[in-house]
Amino acid sequence: MFLLGLVVEAMTAALAAGRRSMDWVGVCLLGSVTALGGGSVRDVLLGHHPLTWVAHPWYLLLTCGAALLTIPLARYMHRFKRLFLLLDAVGLVTFTVVGCNVAQSMDMPFIIVIVSGMITGCAGGVLRDMLCTTIPLLFRAELYATVSVATGILYVGGQQAGFDHDPVMLVAMITGLSIRMLALRFGWSMPKFVYTRD
Repeated sequence: MFLLGLVVEAMTAALAAGRRSMDWVGVCLLGSVTALGGGSVRDVLLGHHPLTWVAHPWYLLLTCGAALLTIPLARYMHRFKRLFLLLDAVGLVTFTVVGCNVAQSMDMPFIIVIVSGMITGCAGGVLRDMLCTTIPLLFRAELYATVSVATGILYVGGQQAGFDHDPVMLVAMITGLSIRMLALRFGWSMPKFVYTRD
């Protein structure tokens, strides 16, 4: 699921690169930054080394390959929009769990573990949107970071409550995935702050 998440994030980023008329190098860069950026930001902030893609260089080949594969497939990908939204949600909850695991392995406090999961799940998308000069999805009203936080709390909280790891992970991921898909289906969102000067 983690590798699938990397592929999906790289492909969606490649589409964003295409909308900005980037060259093939830009497509590869944006795909890799989006897929691997969250884990990299987490590792830098936590002092966790080596970075994921440094320890596993073939992740770069995977993300670049997925991004480049998007170029000839782009004209057909709108037909699979729902599938990509589902896979993106799967990637979000999977990356969140992975991020929590890294922080837990370093004996970080509960709140840091949750934030690490959120960073892993969301920061890559923030970097993508910043490079594309758009307001990051994380800062808009759509339920995205909220889903990551909820998944992390259920996952880590369930373990600390003494429940078995695998059932807790499954429940946390299914819950997060369900919230994300329901939010997309029914347009659920966080309250917006709107300020206009008189």
